[in-house]
Amino acid sequence: MFTVAVIGASGLLGRALVRELGTCAGWRIVPTAHRRVRSDAVALDIRDGAAVAAFVERVRPDAIVIAAAERRPDVCERDPAAARALNVDAVRSIASAARQCGAWVLSISTDYIFDGSAPPYRIDDSPAPLNAYGLSKLDGERALAESTSLGCVLRLPLLYGPVLEWSESAVTSLIPAIVASQVPGASPAPMDAWATRYPTYTPDVAYVIRGMLEHHARGQAVCGIAQWSGDEPMTKFEIASRIARALAIDARLEPQTASAEATPRPRDCHLDSSRLEALGIGRRTPFDVAIAEVLGNWPSPTPAR
Repeated sequence: MFTVAVIGASGLLGRALVRELGTCAGWRIVPTAHRRVRSDAVALDIRDGAAVAAFVERVRPDAIVIAAAERRPDVCERDPAAARALNVDAVRSIASAARQCGAWVLSISTDYIFDGSAPPYRIDDSPAPLNAYGLSKLDGERALAESTSLGCVLRLPLLYGPVLEWSESAVTSLIPAIVASQVPGASPAPMDAWATRYPTYTPDVAYVIRGMLEHHARGQAVCGIAQWSGDEPMTKFEIASRIARALAIDARLEPQTASAEATPRPRDCHLDSSRLEALGIGRRTPFDVAIAEVLGNWPSPTPAR
């Protein structure tokens, strides 16, 4: 029995991963969550090092995937200590516990460890984060490397996928403003047209992680750093335009050609995915197909009155 612990299984990526791994015959999947703990998940606060060690000792997993994090840049900027507790300290305690039982650890990182000035970024390019979020994730990468030799960082860009609420992703969080902009007399919805993003579908990421886990199960663990990214560059203005088309609404969108974010963000952090591609790992669902699937799982959004 190949046992995988999924840390943060209630989140956007964690849910997709549990669904994907649930199709693997002969695998035991142990999900954990801190909030929104379902009946099939183990309640675990990964900031509690003793609880983490006890969980790993009890489950004795072959692999651990850390999908829990503080991923909101503005929140990280306001409270960097709280962000580091999740993005750095928890990674260290999980990796240290995993080392004791010989488990491979996959920790999710971000394209925001780069400054966005010289894409595409390869796995060995020098990081230069612009904000507290990127710095905390970079330090999390270092914490993993310092705590175990049997571990891998998977850097990912902007994620979207099946959501429990629109705000779970910076892609779907645009939907209320897109819908409201069609109301007669409403102001156009301002949308960033400065930064280039590479929206990446969480079921595709889950498929990629499954491929990495299968390598480990065969005794061919992928260690060090890997990256995966969608391959369609678009600004939030372009994302919003495509969502409006998928919803078949006449949205009024206003492109913003200068960054209006309170927290500094990189302009273009396209990640090179060649390491995983060379291993035959990967899948990319076209954005228009994927966003239609996401929207199809929800009632049609209604404009605010």
